[in-house]
Amino acid sequence: MNTTKENNPPKYKPLQKEEITMKMTKIAALLASIMICLSAAGCSVSQETSAAGSDSSVSETAEGKEAKDTNEKTSNGSVSGSSTSVEKLDTSDIFSNRDLKQEADLDGAKQLTVKDGETLNITEEGVYVLSGDAKNCTVRIEAGNDAKIQLVLDGVKIENDDFPAIYVTSADKVFVTTTDTVNTLSVSGDFKADGETNTDAVIFSKDDIVFNGKGTLEITSAKANGISGKDDVKFTGGTYKITSEKDAVEAHDSIAVADGTFEINSSKDGLHAENDDDDTVGYIYIAGGSFKITAKSDSVQATTIAQIDGGTLELSSAEGIEGTRVIINGGEITVNASDDGVNGSQKSNSVGKPAFEMNGGTLKITMKGNDTDAIDINGSVYVNGGTIDITSDLNGSSESFDYDDKAEFNGGKIIINGEEVDEIPTPMMMGGGRNGGGFPGGQGKSFGRNGDMTPPEGFDPENFDPENLPEGFDKDKMPGNFDPDNLPEGFDKSKIPDNFDPENMPEDFKKGNFKRSNGDSTDSQTRTRRNMKQSNSTTA
Repeated sequence: MNTTKENNPPKYKPLQKEEITMKMTKIAALLASIMICLSAAGCSVSQETSAAGSDSSVSETAEGKEAKDTNEKTSNGSVSGSSTSVEKLDTSDIFSNRDLKQEADLDGAKQLTVKDGETLNITEEGVYVLSGDAKNCTVRIEAGNDAKIQLVLDGVKIENDDFPAIYVTSADKVFVTTTDTVNTLSVSGDFKADGETNTDAVIFSKDDIVFNGKGTLEITSAKANGISGKDDVKFTGGTYKITSEKDAVEAHDSIAVADGTFEINSSKDGLHAENDDDDTVGYIYIAGGSFKITAKSDSVQATTIAQIDGGTLELSSAEGIEGTRVIINGGEITVNASDDGVNGSQKSNSVGKPAFEMNGGTLKITMKGNDTDAIDINGSVYVNGGTIDITSDLNGSSESFDYDDKAEFNGGKIIINGEEVDEIPTPMMMGGGRNGGGFPGGQGKSFGRNGDMTPPEGFDPENFDPENLPEGFDKDKMPGNFDPDNLPEGFDKSKIPDNFDPENMPEDFKKGNFKRSNGDSTDSQTRTRRNMKQSNSTTA
């Protein structure tokens, strides 16, 4: 399945003393690397991470380790064999039976009608049915820490100027259940504080809150969040239409979705889980449901783990899915991104190094713009199953896969710009060709947009002008391992001007990464590139 393609050998020329010294240094470094690899091959390591704080990054089976040793590729670190897995969420008890029940038990329920300018105070456990139409009305829940409160929205409409429509200050858990009706909650202005509490959402809860039911809940927040939960936020059913200036749904500890239909339009993030005081929490779990999210920043952003086991997701945003670890076990996911489709960065130190793992389902990523990556992981990539389909217009230094550590292709299917590939391409900063070999054309063979090593259309080798380059040719993004005396197979040297000298370029030509390199400085180069990207991208 995997093949390794070698470059043409360089032309022979006598070595100078300095070159001999440099080559001997490289050989010594290579021998040291081989010894380290041989030592590692003799060890059997099984590591598992946990959301509670393990520093281990992966868990490998003995079969997977054997396959890795047998099939590891020196060209780009991509291997084929048994699957490798990072630590996943324990989803066995995320949803209770009552969470999943879509109708409330109305036996003994209390009926409440919302009214203009009033606060409805709920202090005791029970089921409360809300109806009516009101302005500047708040349903305030302040009950005991062991109290379970169920709000049944039965065609209610609340329009507020500066305070939440539903405000939970204390309870064990609150259920917001819709009947087969349309319910509308909105806040049109800036939120005012409640003492030391900065309320910032149409529905604001300091404790666990669960949304379910058979109806529709429409939420509009003109200045802040749609839903804010300072603990866990869960959805198990119902239809939700949320428009917000900031995060549509925000939680400190977690966001978990079993089912439901979501139409989200956010000027910040769609789903956002983060606790500034505790980086061991802040996960997002999606087991099912239908999502259509349009966001200016991220569609889905988790601090620790973003895990998708099912559902249909249509995501249009700067970045599609982000977390320290992103795990996809199922579902149909479509991402249209102006930055990265999937991003794994060190947002938390409690779950080990960043990683991306694909085990099932379909992930289709379409990206546009300069210096964008379909899958950008500041750690490792594991593809064990499912289908990844990537489309890019190849502007600037866009890459299909950009990772810092290693990549394993153990199963499933990867399609890049319509062409199925048999290995995970090497990022440019790790020694790939232009675009990092990240699009079809093979290792180090993506000079042109067509991946055939031909210069971009309009390139005139007889009148090479570094300040007047053809569209698509970015002089600042040339690969770090470019060597005119050791060009990839298929590269036509006759296309290069006779007086072309990479060591004697015009004064105003920014060499950047144009210097010869054996790839030993990958880590620093990668960090530099990521820092540049982060400083220019939209922050969440």
